[in-house]
Amino acid sequence: MIRRIIHINEEKCNGCGACADACHESAIGMVNGKAKLLRDDYCDGLGDCLPACPTGAITFEEREAAAYDEAAVMANKQKKKASAINTAQSVPQSNEAKKAHTAHGCPGQRIAQFNRQNTADSASDNETTSTPAAITSQLSQWPVQIKLAPVTAPYFNGAKLLIAADCTAYAYANFHKEFIRGKVTLIGCPKLDAVDYSEKLTEIIRNNDIKSVTVLRMEVPCCGGLEHAAVTALKNSGKFIPWNVVTFSVDGRILDR
Repeated sequence: MIRRIIHINEEKCNGCGACADACHESAIGMVNGKAKLLRDDYCDGLGDCLPACPTGAITFEEREAAAYDEAAVMANKQKKKASAINTAQSVPQSNEAKKAHTAHGCPGQRIAQFNRQNTADSASDNETTSTPAAITSQLSQWPVQIKLAPVTAPYFNGAKLLIAADCTAYAYANFHKEFIRGKVTLIGCPKLDAVDYSEKLTEIIRNNDIKSVTVLRMEVPCCGGLEHAAVTALKNSGKFIPWNVVTFSVDGRILDR
């Protein structure tokens, strides 16, 4: 049949993998560092991947293609989810960096987990002494961008999820110690990214055992998009999870929590 389907210009593709992550049907994959349409029947022709591409490498075309097969897409999703869970349970992981698997071809999207238990304990000990301690990162995983984090990343299971606007980490001095510690962190800017995060966040919350959700936003109106996306995702997930929103002023004060 002749229908609308995506076309990927390999010369323009920079291998970032953002389109593969944005494709909810898993029609796009990374092959030899380039995005590829893996199966015509996985592509619904709606083009969620188009705005995710930073180079404009993806366009629509009308051509002979197999019809969209929703049943095949759902079966593939379940297969990938089961595979990710099995990998996380069976692969030995070091204390320093737990590399679960590579989400896409881009190194910036390679999943990693970091054991921060020792640094957190050290920080707690130093709070009771007069000895100044070196400031250490409390980031527990990579990647942190909402657009780049795979929905099935193993670090989401059992996680306390922190969804933060990009600017909050720059505005609030004690960001790592007060908010990142003990949480899985996702960041984004609804104004700069110009995307609706709600679908991606819904999938993350729905498909993983998330224990709580904390949203960090600035007082500026554009940050309302991040809060709205998180609240929408919580509702659409069908789960009842404790959540709260913390608002920061542009000069770094907590206005509401």
